[in-house]
Amino acid sequence: MAEETRALQVREETRPARVERARRILAPAVDIIETHDDILILADMPGVNQDNVEVTLEKNILTIRGTVQSHAPQGYNLDYAEYEGGDYERTFTLTEDIDREKIEALMKQGVLHLRLPKAGPARVRRIPVKAV
Repeated sequence: MAEETRALQVREETRPARVERARRILAPAVDIIETHDDILILADMPGVNQDNVEVTLEKNILTIRGTVQSHAPQGYNLDYAEYEGGDYERTFTLTEDIDREKIEALMKQGVLHLRLPKAGPARVRRIPVKAV
């Protein structure tokens, strides 16, 4: 037992004072809602505000990224934390049915609201049935 304690103490003494960890990348949970004219994506990204979120569209790939800023009280440095947040990233492949020029994004209380308007032909329309 004494040898185990000494081994642990040696490991503790040789450990660096501050270990830099890689940031975790989390896939935000999303709800996808289809309406007559739009597809709505609601992405949960707690800790992300409007200034730290990025939405990009390249070819058919829509990417959302959000960065969480650490919250240490002013005048203090964070020495230890059990909760490790992370940054958020998720991609979606869009079809030609989405009007890319009219996509809108809104960040509200940690939830990213994306409105993807359907292009004209993709909209649902009722076709009347005639009797002969």
